[in-house]
Amino acid sequence: MRKTNIQPWTKQWDVAYNQEQKLLKEVLKDELIDIFHIGSTSVSAIGYAKPIIDILIVVKEIEKVDRYNETLRKAGYVPKGENEIAGRRYFPKGKENRTHHVHIFQVGNEHIQTHLDFKMYLIAHPEDAKAYGELKLKLAKQFPEEHDMYQEGKQEFVNELVEKARSWRGE
Repeated sequence: MRKTNIQPWTKQWDVAYNQEQKLLKEVLKDELIDIFHIGSTSVSAIGYAKPIIDILIVVKEIEKVDRYNETLRKAGYVPKGENEIAGRRYFPKGKENRTHHVHIFQVGNEHIQTHLDFKMYLIAHPEDAKAYGELKLKLAKQFPEEHDMYQEGKQEFVNELVEKARSWRGE
């Protein structure tokens, strides 16, 4: 069982993203359309996050990503296929001490816009970002050894933020 490790936001997460995106751009260069730093480590106003860099990659053809599994494995990533999200390729790095989560989608997949809207909404609404960070901290203290309970505890709030982000983008 993974522990829930929440830490104060640090600029080091941007540095870690920039280093990793260079590697990933080189590996996936033939399929790559775009690459983004997403998740709580990409929004300083949240204030707290698990020290895991989430990276969103947009590619031309999702099926071709499987050709890169061995190269990504050599870079420390574990190919997990769709991992419960249809149309995605998921690659965690760091085994028990995860450092990165790579989420790859084909251009046009609705999950891309959802992730980007979520990030931009939180940047534009620091009060909601701060509330999200405080919830993360509270749940991490409540469930330090039960990561699933931590995830479950924040899901309703995340869903509300996703809906706010959709409405906000549509305005």
